[in-house]
Amino acid sequence: MHDLLFRPVHELAALVRTGEISASELVGASLERIEALDGQVNAFTHVDAEGALATAAAIKADDPRPFAGVPIAIKDNRPVAGMPITMGSNMVQGLVPPFDAVFVQRLRAAGFVIVGKTALPEFGILPSTESVRNGPTRNPWDLSRTPGGSSGGAGAAVAAGMVPIAHGNDGGGSIRIPAACCGLVGLKPSRGRITLAPVEGESFLVTDGVLTRTVAESAALLDLLAGPAPGDASWATPPSEPFAQTAARAPGRLRIGVTMKPPLTETAIDPLAAQAVEEAVALLRELGHEVEEIDPPWAVPGLLDLFGAAFGPAVAAGIVFAGTIAGKDPAAEDMEALSWLLWERAQGLGAAHYIAAIGQLQALARTLVTATAAYDAVLTPSLAQRPVPIGTLSGADPDPAATFRRSGEFTPFTSIANVTGQPAISVPLCHGEDGLPTGVHFFGRPGEEGPLLALAAQLEAARPWADRRPEALAAA
Repeated sequence: MHDLLFRPVHELAALVRTGEISASELVGASLERIEALDGQVNAFTHVDAEGALATAAAIKADDPRPFAGVPIAIKDNRPVAGMPITMGSNMVQGLVPPFDAVFVQRLRAAGFVIVGKTALPEFGILPSTESVRNGPTRNPWDLSRTPGGSSGGAGAAVAAGMVPIAHGNDGGGSIRIPAACCGLVGLKPSRGRITLAPVEGESFLVTDGVLTRTVAESAALLDLLAGPAPGDASWATPPSEPFAQTAARAPGRLRIGVTMKPPLTETAIDPLAAQAVEEAVALLRELGHEVEEIDPPWAVPGLLDLFGAAFGPAVAAGIVFAGTIAGKDPAAEDMEALSWLLWERAQGLGAAHYIAAIGQLQALARTLVTATAAYDAVLTPSLAQRPVPIGTLSGADPDPAATFRRSGEFTPFTSIANVTGQPAISVPLCHGEDGLPTGVHFFGRPGEEGPLLALAAQLEAARPWADRRPEALAAA
């Protein structure tokens, strides 16, 4: 049972379907591991043991649903009926939605059993998960370091084997960053691929997704979650075939651009991050791909401030929602210093400036997509630094502007894909000499997750990573 939750969701579902293990036993194993390890890791904000076991008890061996009985966790910024939602903030108290997000409905319809909610930094702002409300979530590979963010609880829960798969969302790298920190696969789908209904409308930056151990799981979950809901203003063009089908097929010879030039020009790249990219380039060439160095035109002066002009109002909208539910106006004493800074900046920005910032980012996106159109994928480091020590990136730091800038220096490559709307993926191709996972990051062509997943699957087959275990939790 120790290794059970490290197995792919397809295998777990097959065990339940054939009766080799019951859904109750599988969900029970997840709950037992959460109880044993979460005191060290702090990945969960809420565990619904009673509800999960009741759901599992109703699942029989002949259940036709593709993932019947498989446990999953949901990030604590999306509604799950009957479970509290906090957004990682003391501002949100006692909110228990009576409805599911549409993607949660799709997970339930496929047979997944939701065991609880996972931690995030306050309002999902930072790439480290250590809110004042919940305390720090720790990386299972090194408990002194961050698992990343903002889907850090999800990444830590999967890396520790508490659940085999977990939901996350990504507005600036929040799926790919914890994937890189925790040794997982993290796909950011194309803009508009997965509906944000029923609470939110379309988003320029944010999309939902999952953190997994294998590319095949990411592809299967994208097939499950993709698609609009009635009334959506826009959505991504559907693929010509299922993503899982494309991902299972060899991608053919590809033309791949590679760069270690970060969009934030003052950022230094850690030698282990650079080494991982060099190893990826050698493997890509060994597999027959054409790889050449490129210089994307993304080092735009003031890029972090421009991104903040779009990201800040998106955070402020979440704060407004929280305040409306709480029945009170946002106040400094109810939130961390960084959240309050972004809130105040959003108030001073004005609608016209926000729309202008979005327009500037769209213009940048056109330039970047055009400049890289000749390439099937673009390779970069996932992160510029190793997973930072707990306390390095705290929303409660008395200099929140410096914290926001440090967060950009930690993760300079990921947010560009949110600006362009391209699919992007971080895969744990190797480990550094320090024992921590080291991710490499690929941008795909707009709307083409399938070929990107096929490339990632080819790399996984050549250098398998799914069997790696965090040594920090090996004794448990």
